[in-house]
Amino acid sequence: MRYSEVQTTEEWLRNHSLESMQLTLEDLLKKGNIVLNARNATEQIEFAAKTVVHFESKLSEAIELYHQRIQWLLEDSRKVFGLIKGNKVGLLVDVSDINCGPRLFEFQKDLLCLIDEQLCYKKELYFLSFVYNNFLIFCLPSLDEARQWVQELQPSGGCNLLKALKKVLTMRELNSLVLIVGSCPDQSSEILSDYIQQCTLGRELLIHTITYECSNHVPPAVLKNLAKVVGGRYHCYSSKNEVGLEFTKLTPASFLPKPPKHEGPLVIQMPSFLVKTSAGWLKTNGLKAKKLSLYQVLAPNAFSPVEEFVPILQKTVSSTLHEKAMMQFEWHDGTVKNVHVDPPILYDYQKQLNRTVRMYERRIDWLSIASRRIWGTVCERRVVILVDISVTNSLYIIHIQHSLRLLLEEQMSNKDFFNIIAFGSDIKYWKPEMVPSNPENLQSAWRWVLSLQCKGSRNFMSALRRAVEIDFKDKDKHVSPGLYLLTTGVPDQEMHAVSTYVADVCGGCDLQLHVCLFSVNGFDPNGIIPSRYASPNETASTFREIAHTANGRFHWFGETGIYESDDISIIVSEMEKAVNYSQKCALLVESLKQRSGTQLVNQFIPEEDLKMLLKKERTRAQKLLPPKPTALTLARMV
Repeated sequence: MRYSEVQTTEEWLRNHSLESMQLTLEDLLKKGNIVLNARNATEQIEFAAKTVVHFESKLSEAIELYHQRIQWLLEDSRKVFGLIKGNKVGLLVDVSDINCGPRLFEFQKDLLCLIDEQLCYKKELYFLSFVYNNFLIFCLPSLDEARQWVQELQPSGGCNLLKALKKVLTMRELNSLVLIVGSCPDQSSEILSDYIQQCTLGRELLIHTITYECSNHVPPAVLKNLAKVVGGRYHCYSSKNEVGLEFTKLTPASFLPKPPKHEGPLVIQMPSFLVKTSAGWLKTNGLKAKKLSLYQVLAPNAFSPVEEFVPILQKTVSSTLHEKAMMQFEWHDGTVKNVHVDPPILYDYQKQLNRTVRMYERRIDWLSIASRRIWGTVCERRVVILVDISVTNSLYIIHIQHSLRLLLEEQMSNKDFFNIIAFGSDIKYWKPEMVPSNPENLQSAWRWVLSLQCKGSRNFMSALRRAVEIDFKDKDKHVSPGLYLLTTGVPDQEMHAVSTYVADVCGGCDLQLHVCLFSVNGFDPNGIIPSRYASPNETASTFREIAHTANGRFHWFGETGIYESDDISIIVSEMEKAVNYSQKCALLVESLKQRSGTQLVNQFIPEEDLKMLLKKERTRAQKLLPPKPTALTLARMV
């Protein structure tokens, strides 16, 4: 973009402010729906999860845009002099002894940079150097003459700014006046501002005041007040300005919203029970483990059809069904058995299934909250965490850090050893090798996580090799080793190479690789594009295959919740099996009822309740039958 087209920040914000992009709190409230709280009859605003996520994403994009703008303003000549507006510019340069003494060379270099980057696009340039009793003004038609003028500047005298203003303000063709001052003007800001206001009355002239490397606070105060009074713009530059230097080092993450006490110390929790994977948990809580498989319940009363030769009858006889108590039922191995249907037993069995399903629902709810929503259950005793900090995750670094915080607080305190490896184009490790999982190390790891910055691509293989070859170099000697990968996209390497390596290192040992895929909102085609890209479904399919190849679990989640989890899927499968068993029970009873008539209905009623009903039936008043008609009543009915 040409500097003649560059906008001031005020102009730029007309199209890029939160109001213009409709990202204020008021805009968010308009997207909600007012609902009535049934408990206290008060109105509340309800938002769809998709709406909030989209709004947050747009806010993150705006923050990134503002950060880019600030970084741009703090580069090159813009950092020293700000943005110079106007196309007919007058430049007043303070060449007093204080301003152009020891720092003359740096001052000339910065002025030459200003000419080459900004002033070269102006239509007319006027240069004026001023000292106590002398000033020189030049209209320089060529940039070479302007550069030569800068190189010939020499310090002399004081800073008579008022005299310079009296000379330059007579030039009616100027539409922009730039004052560069490095020492305190001889006149006060009140005198200078009064004079400028009188001379510019009815005239459009932009005043841009700049203080350059001032050694005390007086010149900046004078020039700032002057700019404020005349409606101009003010810029202060100092190479020793530590705030400005630190600001240039800030990353987009510095502007992202953070959870409460995000940077505070960990609140470490000690798990009160031994955590298991869902597959391990079902070994003691599954239907088969609890002897609640339908075939286990029916087995004592299930009989295979028999066909035998009876010598006394001299013929082959087949077993038959007792029509009122038995049904034919297909067994799990495909054979057909004659099953004695006992409705009270099946009724009790269905109640046990219902209680078990509710237990499974509680397990799913537990898996869907806190750190388990992100990582699943971390069950191994020796754990290495691999974290994706590629540049495409810049807007999600707070999410990644918070995810690690939850893990360190909730699931790592009862481990034996752990380590964290972050990877972009290069890898960063917290410790050279795994260390004990004690509170001091957990707090140290969290402080290290807070220092992470997103850079480069996704060199996953380097991080994986380092974990396997250093942290797990003796994996055959130790039990319960586990790798947990948190990533947002496919790695730099080809997937067949990754799968082959994973199969080699995880085969024949207890080492497992678990994948936690954090699904983000794609990438901005106008921003940073990842080195390799795949659609969310393709990415999930790839990592699902890698996790299962490494005997691990796959967990896929996003800002709105869990999309897929092996831990949850296996519980859901067990729940579906329980529902299927219950439906088969109902089908057995219904089929028997249709065959044996209505007598079966009472079999579902408990014995005590059945006795009570019979007693009531006997004590109920009997309906009297009408008397038989006599000959006289018959005659009257004719």
